[in-house]
Amino acid sequence: MDWREFAERMALLARDLLAQDTVDGTLERITHAATELVEGCDAAGILLVRGGRARSLAETDQMVVESDRLQERLGEGPCYDVARTTSDERGFRITDFNEDVPQWPAYVPEARKLGIGSMMGILLYTEEEELGALDFYSRRPGAFTAASETAGWLLASHAAVAFATARGNAQLQQAIDTRHTIGEAMGILMGGHRLTEKQAFDVLRRYSQERNMKLRDVARRVCEQGRLP
Repeated sequence: MDWREFAERMALLARDLLAQDTVDGTLERITHAATELVEGCDAAGILLVRGGRARSLAETDQMVVESDRLQERLGEGPCYDVARTTSDERGFRITDFNEDVPQWPAYVPEARKLGIGSMMGILLYTEEEELGALDFYSRRPGAFTAASETAGWLLASHAAVAFATARGNAQLQQAIDTRHTIGEAMGILMGGHRLTEKQAFDVLRRYSQERNMKLRDVARRVCEQGRLP
Protein backbone atom coordinates (compact mmCIF):
# COMPACT_ATOMS: atom_id res chain seq x y z
CA MET A 1 0.00 0.00 0.00
CA ASP A 2 1.44 3.38 -0.96
CA TRP A 3 1.08 6.49 1.22
CA ARG A 4 -1.67 7.99 -0.97
CA GLU A 5 -3.84 4.91 -0.48
CA PHE A 6 -2.95 4.83 3.22
CA ALA A 7 -4.07 8.46 3.63
CA GLU A 8 -7.36 7.79 1.84
CA ARG A 9 -8.07 4.78 4.04
CA MET A 10 -7.17 6.73 7.17
CA ALA A 11 -9.68 9.41 6.17
CA LEU A 12 -12.37 6.77 5.73
CA LEU A 13 -11.41 5.26 9.07
CA ALA A 14 -11.80 8.62 10.83
CA ARG A 15 -15.40 8.85 9.64
CA ASP A 16 -16.00 5.20 10.50
CA LEU A 17 -14.72 5.71 14.06
CA LEU A 18 -17.03 8.68 14.63
CA ALA A 19 -19.97 6.54 13.49
CA GLN A 20 -19.42 3.91 16.20
CA ASP A 21 -22.13 3.79 18.88
CA THR A 22 -20.09 2.54 21.84
CA VAL A 23 -16.62 2.78 23.34
CA ASP A 24 -16.10 -0.95 22.82
CA GLY A 25 -17.15 -0.65 19.20
CA THR A 26 -14.68 2.19 18.68
CA LEU A 27 -11.79 0.26 20.22
CA GLU A 28 -12.57 -2.86 18.22
CA ARG A 29 -12.64 -0.84 15.00
CA ILE A 30 -9.25 0.65 15.89
CA THR A 31 -7.55 -2.68 16.47
CA HIS A 32 -9.06 -4.26 13.38
CA ALA A 33 -7.90 -1.23 11.40
CA ALA A 34 -4.39 -1.92 12.66
CA THR A 35 -4.40 -5.34 11.00
CA GLU A 36 -5.81 -3.79 7.81
CA LEU A 37 -3.63 -0.69 7.50
CA VAL A 38 -0.24 -1.56 9.01
CA GLU A 39 1.65 -3.88 6.72
CA GLY A 40 2.70 -7.13 8.38
CA CYS A 41 0.33 -6.76 11.35
CA ASP A 42 -1.38 -10.08 12.15
CA ALA A 43 -2.93 -9.05 15.47
CA ALA A 44 -3.46 -5.93 17.54
CA GLY A 45 -4.75 -4.76 20.89
CA ILE A 46 -4.84 -1.85 23.31
CA LEU A 47 -3.05 -2.10 26.64
CA LEU A 48 -3.85 0.28 29.49
CA VAL A 49 -1.73 0.38 32.64
CA ARG A 50 -2.86 1.93 35.90
CA GLY A 51 -1.16 1.37 39.23
CA GLY A 52 1.03 -1.32 37.73
CA ARG A 53 -1.98 -3.35 36.60
CA ALA A 54 -2.41 -4.06 32.90
CA ARG A 55 -5.74 -4.21 31.11
CA SER A 56 -6.18 -5.63 27.60
CA LEU A 57 -8.84 -4.08 25.37
CA ALA A 58 -10.23 -4.97 21.93
CA GLU A 59 -7.60 -7.62 21.25
CA THR A 60 -7.97 -9.32 17.85
CA ASP A 61 -6.17 -12.52 18.85
CA GLN A 62 -5.58 -14.50 22.05
CA MET A 63 -1.85 -14.05 21.46
CA VAL A 64 -2.27 -10.36 22.37
CA VAL A 65 -3.87 -11.20 25.72
CA GLU A 66 -1.19 -13.75 26.54
CA SER A 67 1.54 -11.24 25.66
CA ASP A 68 -0.05 -8.56 27.86
CA ARG A 69 -0.33 -10.97 30.79
CA LEU A 70 3.27 -12.01 30.31
CA GLN A 71 4.50 -8.41 30.31
CA GLU A 72 2.48 -7.61 33.43
CA ARG A 73 3.82 -10.69 35.24
CA LEU A 74 7.43 -9.96 34.31
CA GLY A 75 7.10 -6.19 34.67
CA GLU A 76 8.76 -5.63 31.32
CA GLY A 77 8.07 -5.60 27.60
CA PRO A 78 7.73 -3.03 24.80
CA CYS A 79 3.99 -2.48 25.11
CA TYR A 80 4.06 -2.49 28.91
CA ASP A 81 6.92 0.01 28.95
CA VAL A 82 5.20 2.31 26.45
CA ALA A 83 1.96 2.21 28.42
CA ARG A 84 3.63 3.34 31.63
CA THR A 85 6.37 5.61 30.28
CA THR A 86 6.71 9.24 31.29
CA SER A 87 9.42 9.98 28.75
CA ASP A 88 9.10 11.43 25.26
CA GLU A 89 9.51 7.98 23.73
CA ARG A 90 6.46 7.41 21.55
CA GLY A 91 7.02 3.75 20.83
CA PHE A 92 9.20 0.67 20.93
CA ARG A 93 9.81 -2.01 18.35
CA ILE A 94 11.23 -5.55 18.47
CA THR A 95 12.31 -6.48 14.96
CA ASP A 96 13.10 -10.16 15.49
CA PHE A 97 12.11 -12.35 18.44
CA ASN A 98 14.67 -14.95 17.38
CA GLU A 99 17.37 -12.59 18.64
CA ASP A 100 18.10 -11.62 22.23
CA VAL A 101 16.96 -8.12 23.20
CA PRO A 102 18.93 -6.73 26.19
CA GLN A 103 16.18 -4.21 26.98
CA TRP A 104 13.68 -7.02 27.71
CA PRO A 105 15.76 -10.11 28.57
CA ALA A 106 12.99 -11.98 30.39
CA TYR A 107 10.07 -11.13 28.11
CA VAL A 108 11.51 -11.92 24.66
CA PRO A 109 12.30 -15.65 25.11
CA GLU A 110 8.93 -16.29 26.76
CA ALA A 111 7.04 -14.28 24.11
CA ARG A 112 8.84 -16.26 21.41
CA LYS A 113 6.94 -19.33 22.65
CA LEU A 114 3.65 -17.54 21.91
CA GLY A 115 4.54 -17.45 18.22
CA ILE A 116 5.42 -13.75 18.09
CA GLY A 117 7.94 -12.89 15.39
CA SER A 118 8.02 -9.11 15.73
CA MET A 119 5.99 -6.41 17.43
CA MET A 120 5.52 -2.70 18.07
CA GLY A 121 4.00 -0.69 20.91
CA ILE A 122 2.90 2.88 20.15
CA LEU A 123 2.05 5.37 22.90
CA LEU A 124 -1.68 6.05 23.22
CA TYR A 125 -3.11 8.86 25.34
CA THR A 126 -6.67 9.00 26.61
CA GLU A 127 -8.58 12.12 27.64
CA GLU A 128 -7.93 11.24 31.30
CA GLU A 129 -4.19 11.20 30.61
CA GLU A 130 -4.23 7.51 31.38
CA LEU A 131 -1.24 5.98 29.65
CA GLY A 132 -1.70 3.14 27.23
CA ALA A 133 -0.32 1.53 24.11
CA LEU A 134 -1.68 0.47 20.75
CA ASP A 135 0.10 -2.81 20.09
CA PHE A 136 0.91 -4.46 16.77
CA TYR A 137 1.98 -8.10 16.46
CA SER A 138 3.32 -10.20 13.63
CA ARG A 139 4.12 -13.88 13.55
CA ARG A 140 6.89 -13.13 11.06
CA PRO A 141 10.30 -11.75 12.12
CA GLY A 142 11.21 -8.45 10.50
CA ALA A 143 7.63 -7.60 9.61
CA PHE A 144 7.75 -4.03 10.96
CA THR A 145 9.95 -1.29 9.53
CA ALA A 146 10.39 2.41 10.25
CA ALA A 147 7.55 3.04 7.79
CA SER A 148 5.37 0.62 9.77
CA GLU A 149 6.14 2.55 12.92
CA THR A 150 5.11 5.82 11.25
CA ALA A 151 1.87 4.25 10.06
CA GLY A 152 1.26 2.87 13.55
CA TRP A 153 1.87 6.26 15.13
CA LEU A 154 -0.62 7.93 12.74
CA LEU A 155 -3.20 5.27 13.55
CA ALA A 156 -2.57 5.68 17.29
CA SER A 157 -3.14 9.44 16.96
CA HIS A 158 -6.52 8.82 15.32
CA ALA A 159 -7.25 6.19 17.96
CA ALA A 160 -6.58 8.58 20.85
CA VAL A 161 -9.00 11.17 19.48
CA ALA A 162 -11.66 8.57 18.70
CA PHE A 163 -11.28 6.95 22.12
CA ALA A 164 -11.66 10.29 23.88
CA THR A 165 -14.71 11.19 21.79
CA ALA A 166 -16.39 7.83 22.33
CA ARG A 167 -15.78 7.85 26.07
CA GLY A 168 -16.97 11.46 26.33
CA ASN A 169 -20.17 10.60 24.46
CA ALA A 170 -20.75 7.61 26.73
CA GLN A 171 -20.29 9.75 29.83
CA LEU A 172 -22.67 12.37 28.44
CA GLN A 173 -25.30 9.73 27.73
CA GLN A 174 -24.87 8.33 31.23
CA ALA A 175 -25.34 11.81 32.68
CA ILE A 176 -28.53 12.28 30.65
CA ASP A 177 -29.85 8.88 31.73
CA THR A 178 -29.00 9.63 35.37
CA ARG A 179 -30.78 12.99 35.23
CA HIS A 180 -33.85 11.33 33.73
CA THR A 181 -33.87 8.62 36.43
CA ILE A 182 -33.54 11.19 39.24
CA GLY A 183 -36.36 13.23 37.73
CA GLU A 184 -38.60 10.17 37.53
CA ALA A 185 -37.81 9.23 41.16
CA MET A 186 -38.57 12.77 42.29
CA GLY A 187 -41.92 12.56 40.50
CA ILE A 188 -42.76 9.34 42.35
CA LEU A 189 -41.96 10.92 45.72
CA MET A 190 -43.83 14.13 44.88
CA GLY A 191 -46.93 12.19 43.90
CA GLY A 192 -46.83 9.73 46.78
CA HIS A 193 -45.98 12.14 49.58
CA ARG A 194 -47.21 15.51 48.30
CA LEU A 195 -43.73 16.96 48.24
CA THR A 196 -42.40 19.89 46.27
CA GLU A 197 -39.69 19.32 43.70
CA LYS A 198 -37.06 20.68 46.10
CA GLN A 199 -38.34 18.53 48.98
CA ALA A 200 -38.31 15.41 46.84
CA PHE A 201 -34.73 16.04 45.75
CA ASP A 202 -33.67 16.72 49.35
CA VAL A 203 -35.18 13.39 50.40
CA LEU A 204 -33.18 11.55 47.73
CA ARG A 205 -29.99 13.43 48.57
CA ARG A 206 -30.34 12.85 52.31
CA TYR A 207 -31.09 9.14 51.82
CA SER A 208 -28.03 8.91 49.56
CA GLN A 209 -25.75 10.53 52.14
CA GLU A 210 -27.07 8.59 55.13
CA ARG A 211 -26.63 5.22 53.43
CA ASN A 212 -23.49 6.10 51.48
CA MET A 213 -25.19 5.28 48.18
CA LYS A 214 -24.81 7.11 44.90
CA LEU A 215 -27.74 9.38 44.15
CA ARG A 216 -28.40 7.67 40.83
CA ASP A 217 -28.59 4.26 42.58
CA VAL A 218 -31.12 5.59 45.10
CA ALA A 219 -33.18 7.07 42.28
CA ARG A 220 -33.08 3.83 40.31
CA ARG A 221 -34.36 1.87 43.29
CA VAL A 222 -37.19 4.34 43.82
CA CYS A 223 -38.17 3.93 40.16
CA GLU A 224 -38.04 0.13 40.46
CA GLN A 225 -39.95 -0.13 43.76
CA GLY A 226 -42.20 2.91 43.51
CA ARG A 227 -40.96 4.16 46.90
CA LEU A 228 -37.84 4.70 48.95
CA PRO A 229 -36.20 1.31 49.55
